[in-house]
Amino acid sequence: MDARSQERPTRFLLGEEALANQSGEGEKGTMKAHRIYALVTRYVYLYRRSLPRMMEIFYWPFLDLVIWGFITVYLMKFQGQIPGAVTFFLGALILWDILFRAQQGVTISFLEEIWARNLMNLFASPLKPSEFLAATMVMSILKVMAVSVVMVVCAGLFYSYNIFVLGLWLIPFVLNLVITGWIIGVLTTALIMRFGQEAEVLAWSMVFLFQPISCVFYPMEVLPGWLQVIAWANPAAHVFEGMRAVLNTSAEPVTHLGWATGLNLVLLGMAIALFHWMFELCRERGLLVRIGE
Repeated sequence: MDARSQERPTRFLLGEEALANQSGEGEKGTMKAHRIYALVTRYVYLYRRSLPRMMEIFYWPFLDLVIWGFITVYLMKFQGQIPGAVTFFLGALILWDILFRAQQGVTISFLEEIWARNLMNLFASPLKPSEFLAATMVMSILKVMAVSVVMVVCAGLFYSYNIFVLGLWLIPFVLNLVITGWIIGVLTTALIMRFGQEAEVLAWSMVFLFQPISCVFYPMEVLPGWLQVIAWANPAAHVFEGMRAVLNTSAEPVTHLGWATGLNLVLLGMAIALFHWMFELCRERGLLVRIGE
């Protein structure tokens, strides 16, 4: 067999980019925007003409808002005893859903590949794990944007609630909650990749493990002393504490935002490092092939 006939199967199996990487022509360690864009486009197409997937974005957030909205309407009767109840509860619900959808955007995108039995094909391509994570994070941002529009509009129409009473502080609050969602999503994805289908339930339950120490609907001071120490290391808790400070006392939550941002940067780096370590471990042990079987 001549050299030309040997080269053709290699080009077919690895693709032009992989062949360029083998010959040293490709850029090592750099992410390619077109591969991230292609993966995001694939995930967006999954939502076209898919009612269950559209319900995830529109129906369930709307249902959460209706239920908690009725609760806040009832609490308005005790406005004297519980000042600002409507503002606290609806504001906390919208912000919590931002965190939840950010986490879901990362984890569900990974599960889509498992359900389609496409995981092995995906990582046999030139796609890097970092590019995969970047695509899932972009997808989570798109989900957050869609869900936020639904909840903000419905809260305004049905309960005359305006989330923008938080002012410009809303921007760092949302950014920190999205990053916290990424941290939980990447952590969950790493665990599912390592332990397989039996760990898929974590895609929906892991985020609620953090809810008690996120102090979504109550101040951190109501927690026991030992649990307050744990909550202090949770970036989301600082965001919700900052939200209450703005709504209750109009104070500037600079300290809480500083803690949330610092913790998010450290924890996100650790979560991404864990994902890469899990990926290499699964690749060496051949676990990627077994996921979804």
